[in-house]
Amino acid sequence: MGDDRMTERLYRWTKQRLRQQLAVVQGDQAPSLVLKQANYLNFARRKWLKANIWIAGDRIVYVGNEMPANLTDTEIVDCENKRVVPGYIEHHAHPFQLYNPHSFGKYASSRGTTTLINDNMMFFLHLEKKKALTLIEALDELPTSMYWWARYDAQTELRDEEPLSNSKMKEWLEHPLVVQGGELTSWPKVLNGDDSTLHWMQETTRLRKPIEGHLPGASEKTLAQMALLGVTCDHEAMTGEEAVRRLDLGYTTSLRHSSIRPDLPRLLKEMQELGVDYFERCLMTTDGSPPSFYENGVMDHLIKIALESGVDSIDAYAMASYNAAKYYHLDHKLGMIAPGRIAHINILDDVSNPKPRSVIAKGQWVVKEGMYCCDSMESFPWEKFGVKPFELNWDLTEDDLHFSMPMGIEMTNAVILKPYQVSVEGTTGVLSCDHDESFFVMIDKNGKWHISTMIKGFATHVSGFASSFSNTGDIILIGKNVADMVAAFRALKEQGGGMALVENGEVIGRIELELMGILSNKTMEGVMEDEKNMVKLLRDRGYKYEDPIYSLLFFSATHLPYIRVTQRGIYDVKKKTVLFPAIMR
Repeated sequence: MGDDRMTERLYRWTKQRLRQQLAVVQGDQAPSLVLKQANYLNFARRKWLKANIWIAGDRIVYVGNEMPANLTDTEIVDCENKRVVPGYIEHHAHPFQLYNPHSFGKYASSRGTTTLINDNMMFFLHLEKKKALTLIEALDELPTSMYWWARYDAQTELRDEEPLSNSKMKEWLEHPLVVQGGELTSWPKVLNGDDSTLHWMQETTRLRKPIEGHLPGASEKTLAQMALLGVTCDHEAMTGEEAVRRLDLGYTTSLRHSSIRPDLPRLLKEMQELGVDYFERCLMTTDGSPPSFYENGVMDHLIKIALESGVDSIDAYAMASYNAAKYYHLDHKLGMIAPGRIAHINILDDVSNPKPRSVIAKGQWVVKEGMYCCDSMESFPWEKFGVKPFELNWDLTEDDLHFSMPMGIEMTNAVILKPYQVSVEGTTGVLSCDHDESFFVMIDKNGKWHISTMIKGFATHVSGFASSFSNTGDIILIGKNVADMVAAFRALKEQGGGMALVENGEVIGRIELELMGILSNKTMEGVMEDEKNMVKLLRDRGYKYEDPIYSLLFFSATHLPYIRVTQRGIYDVKKKTVLFPAIMR
């Protein structure tokens, strides 16, 4: 059948390929794989039906009672005592939480999640347009299907707005692998007159692509106004009442279960108590959680929670497959076991266990009888697409860091920051471990500017910590001891980005993030171990919230209250003003 890993361009299958697929159904060519006597989930009828499923290359070509007339070199798998469902879809992935899209795709597919719809933020901000779009096309040649969002804003205050140029926005939005606009974190600006973002929202709607909101705590009136502007789905409901409010107003509603918002059991319980028994406008998402969250699985874990919450099994599987495909206008290609669909198929031992015994992605075995067997996902040529190692060609000394700002930042949870009056003296370069105030510095990755203040609530005994893992790729230093903070910076520089934790001048923990200083090139399992080790070290030293990885990523994120540390300085989110500007070095 030729090379079946072709990416999506204007047409997924060439005329020649389509003729070959017809020839399989007509009996002139043999299918590559037949799943015989499969008990499969048919979403058109919402029933479990029995059929033979013929696969030719990367496509399902026939589902019915007949067996092929031509079985030359065809692999036949007896599925009589199994349950067969479509590959799962994670519609709201942030594939750069230490892991990268390739390593996450490989791991997710091994658990049956064969389609990812990904945030484009990191590639949008850090890569030249042509390289970024070529990269997403190369990633789609993998057995997993990868689609993308087009962000409207950088989710922070940038010194240079160039990453958000009109030509860049246009090409991302119009790309065939980009299937939605958003997530729309800057919705307050749009409501208050930002016509530039509104223009791109209108363009998204014109292209018949949906728009993902980001509307935590939104009232009926806010939700109504955002629907008028084109928002079609939102994943920020934290209670059953908030989820029902979105459904009542016509939204597709995504039910979230993530490391800092593990809400799915509560959402489903409260929704059912409020009378919800129709879930066809509901999706589910893990919302880009850090690596170790996925030890229990990806969408298979969420389906399991839905089943345990009393949701009908057909609805539980639909929320992680068919419902997502239908919402994104992709159900002619994904989310169903039917002729014409991409051959993403999970073979289960039992309906009650959504972790597959075997996984087929684009017609290839990813997992077969519990054994991983996909050679085509072993490595990825990042360098070819401009994803380079992290390099610092400048140095930092203790004399560069001065702490005299009267206002610091206080963490009220893992991601919310508020201003506070600094109460400790910072001129000595060493702080006591009797309190939870630490030195905090954000430095431009090119060494041109920095912001020095205090942070309250991060830890009590972190001596020197450095991280290049942040939304913008700029460097964060935190600690009780300026000398150890500088030592951590130098360790970070030497290892080529990531995180470094220093005590008494010695590195006691590190995570190497070889790709742009933000992403690891290790397997998902490898980066899980790195994360768990670093999180334990930080917890042992007084970090008390749900997730330090999210904390580091979101220090600069202006979609969260109340103040943030951005490239322009300490920023008041509500007043949209810089309180203390960044200082040029």
